[in-house]
Amino acid sequence: MFFAVSKLLTALTQPLTWVLLLMVLALWRGRRQPARGRGLLWTSVLLLVALGWMPLPDLLLRRLELAQPVPAAPADPQWERYAGVVVLGGALEHAYLRSGNGQVALNAAGERMNMAVALALAHPRLKVLFTGGDGTLLRQTESEADAARQYFQEMGLSADRLLLEGRSRTTYENARYSAELPGVDIHRPWLLVTSGWHMPRSLATFRSLGWDVTPYTVDYRTGSATPWTQYAMAASLGHWQIALHETLGLWAYRWSGQAE
Repeated sequence: MFFAVSKLLTALTQPLTWVLLLMVLALWRGRRQPARGRGLLWTSVLLLVALGWMPLPDLLLRRLELAQPVPAAPADPQWERYAGVVVLGGALEHAYLRSGNGQVALNAAGERMNMAVALALAHPRLKVLFTGGDGTLLRQTESEADAARQYFQEMGLSADRLLLEGRSRTTYENARYSAELPGVDIHRPWLLVTSGWHMPRSLATFRSLGWDVTPYTVDYRTGSATPWTQYAMAASLGHWQIALHETLGLWAYRWSGQAE
């Protein structure tokens, strides 16, 4: 059920959906009330223009990203206490993009994968646990974990260091199904690697299921401040969607008891 809810949230938190709905309402009302229809149409145009101003969505996004401190490298003796690195899926493109070329493509969250490799190469004792299945409504033949295996091995990590979970479709399932993998002890300390905007919900979810995880945040989308003159329609719409989806998702997880 939660997977279906997350997909609904994805649709509702796309700002262009709001603009489209306003335009449809403008056409419908405009048949009988032309003045009101024009008013709604202008409202949708002004909304679209306002959505491109980046300081607004960045204000919401920054609150999520700053919920945890920027990770500092632990002192050398401290690395010995960690069982490994848990890497959350979402950084790999859909499987159909690999058809015909066989290459693994990273998306804008690719720092999750890159940091996992960097940590693993610097600390050979660490296991790398990747968790991510198929997040599409119509299941594909390949899970994200399948592509992750290829990526990590191409980056020089041996198969015996990898733990791969390919059933999960939500953050809650990431934590639940990863705990069921052979050789995984959730009571040992793990580093949790995911994007800054995703960390509040991820950390709460994993800890609610008993994991001993320390956040290792990557993929920051905002800095300490966004210039007031920054205007970029495509980038701003993406920030709006991420910020709203994560905020609503965090509320939904807490309401359902799947995150505390």
